[in-house]
Amino acid sequence: MARDLTLLPKAHLHLHFTGSMRPSTLLELAGKYGVHLPEALTSGEPPKLRATDERGWFRFQRLYDIARSVLRSPEDIRRLVRESAEEDVRAGSGWLEIQVDPTSYAPRLGGLIPALEIILDAVESASRETGLGIAVVVAANRTKHPLDARTLARLAVRHADRGVVGFGLSNDERRGLARDFDRAFAIAREGGLLAAPHGGELSGAHSVRDCLDDLHAGRIGHGVRAAEDPALLARLADAGVTCEVCPASNVALGVYDKPEDVPLRTLFAAGVPMALGADDPLLFGSRLAAQYQLARDAHGFTDEELAELARQSVRGSRAPEQVRRSLLAGIDDWLALPA
Repeated sequence: MARDLTLLPKAHLHLHFTGSMRPSTLLELAGKYGVHLPEALTSGEPPKLRATDERGWFRFQRLYDIARSVLRSPEDIRRLVRESAEEDVRAGSGWLEIQVDPTSYAPRLGGLIPALEIILDAVESASRETGLGIAVVVAANRTKHPLDARTLARLAVRHADRGVVGFGLSNDERRGLARDFDRAFAIAREGGLLAAPHGGELSGAHSVRDCLDDLHAGRIGHGVRAAEDPALLARLADAGVTCEVCPASNVALGVYDKPEDVPLRTLFAAGVPMALGADDPLLFGSRLAAQYQLARDAHGFTDEELAELARQSVRGSRAPEQVRRSLLAGIDDWLALPA
């Protein structure tokens, strides 16, 4: 019998804020605020999505925006973070870096600074209540003006002592050149934050290369399309840049047709560090442990290899040294369990 993957200690480095919501919470808050939800968000099944064309990506973003609209008060924010933390603990996570663009919540929470501070307060409370270490990656939106990204970078740096550990760049990577955001990322890096932009998901290997060349990324959100360029794989491996790979998301959005097509083996064999992530469980229907199950079932990863993936997630994190040591020891203990 195989070892229980929910007992494997791991770090979760790719989870979006609204996308971490429980479906039941979405339904409850929508009822509370009178928000009409489309059937794609109420059917009990993950919506059918394919974001490889503009229309499909627009539909994905529309569903995401509708879901975000039910988060209207500090209590809603606290609930989302607490429940997300509970789900992560259930999946075996010992450290979570949750990604958020506070701009999206600012109109209902009193402005940009109050929105981020409410989020950080919620993170502190959830960490205390669940025992899960949680940090925040503040993410700019690639489809907005680069000056907005600079504002967010400065805000993120000012809150580095409150649990902000990184700066990201999300949304459709086919829009907006990475180099347009180079100043924002310079501000973040100079302030001690990890540069963790999205790349190599909807666009090819060149998107990953741009993140490295123009934004000096220390970690890449997704990065799977690097598998199309052996030289780029070697560069990622040599530099030790962790790719936050989200297998279920890749299939749900049509980046790959089926789980077996996600190039986990290609990246692993090339020595590229990976941190498996759930991305947006609300829309894709599976949380963190399920990504490891996919690696086991679709790619034949052994328990020793799954343990190594968990180690890579921990090493790629911004967790404090004591947390990292504890998680790595726990991974060794998991391997010592009878199979």
